Amino acid sequence: MNAPENKLKSALGSGKTQFGCWFNLADTIGAEIVGRAGFDWVLIDAEHGPNGIKDIAIQLQALEGLPTSAVVRAPVGETWVIKQILDAGAQSLLIPMVETVEEARNLVAAVRYPPIGRRGVGAFVARAAQFGTLSNYLQSADEQICLIVQLETKTGLSALDDILKVEGIDGVFIGPADLAADMGYLGNPKADEVQKTILNALERISASGKAAGILSLDDQDTEVYLSSGARFVGVASDVLTLNNALRAKAEKWCKT
Repeated sequence: MNAPENKLKSALGSGKTQFGCWFNLADTIGAEIVGRAGFDWVLIDAEHGPNGIKDIAIQLQALEGLPTSAVVRAPVGETWVIKQILDAGAQSLLIPMVETVEEARNLVAAVRYPPIGRRGVGAFVARAAQFGTLSNYLQSADEQICLIVQLETKTGLSALDDILKVEGIDGVFIGPADLAADMGYLGNPKADEVQKTILNALERISASGKAAGILSLDDQDTEVYLSSGARFVGVASDVLTLNNALRAKAEKWCKT
């Protein structure tokens, strides 16, 4: 048996726009609730969420079989971290803070088996291969991996055109918050200069044929990003949605 079809990769490859939710709470029940909400994808955040490899694995289990695709954002783009996340069963990865074409090429190698890449061959004990029961996993895994690199600094954006030429990258994701900070607008990603930079990057990514991605929690901003070619778009956050809903209720009913 082959590796399961990566529906997110297939959708992005065919030009479809995919909307998702950021999930930072590191909780299996929460993951299942978000996974049943109707999003195209749910991102398990191991960069800014309290997620170790076991947390990631059990959240992937909670999302398995649901009508949404699981994406994992690694804490860093290290080969050993990526190996563990892939073996835990992730097929779609978002790698933060990519700044050079060399880093992008190394990431492509990290998600592929030799001789093309350098992913460790341990499928017979890995959840990814259903603990050895997917007999053709090694031969079919590479083509089902969706790799999205995240550019969020001026240095990263200066390398965008070269990174877009790297084969094996499915998408390029712009990180507004860190980019704004790096451009001197800490806490203000809506600054005109930052927005112009973001829109220019999205247009260039889209023109390359790769999926352009961004996190946008403002519906008006989202419409603008979509018109500039964004196709992998985070439109919700578990923490912010929960926080805003609870605060609104508390403000309404708990006035002193």
